Amino acid sequence: MTFWDVLPVAVALVFVIEGVLPFLSPRRWRQAIATIAQMEDRHIRNFGLGSMLFGLFLLYLVN
Repeated sequence: MTFWDVLPVAVALVFVIEGVLPFLSPRRWRQAIATIAQMEDRHIRNFGLGSMLFGLFLLYLVN
């Protein structure tokens, strides 16, 4: 498998996973978005960095 074979599958899975919470609990999802909107940029960046590092770690474990 090449990168270009796997990329569309990975993007599709991101959409599926991202859609689970709004589908199951739209009220809590809306509250979470409102809370995130009030956070400082620094906290959001740190969360994003942590998410990326965790994702890289999982990719390392899988491969």
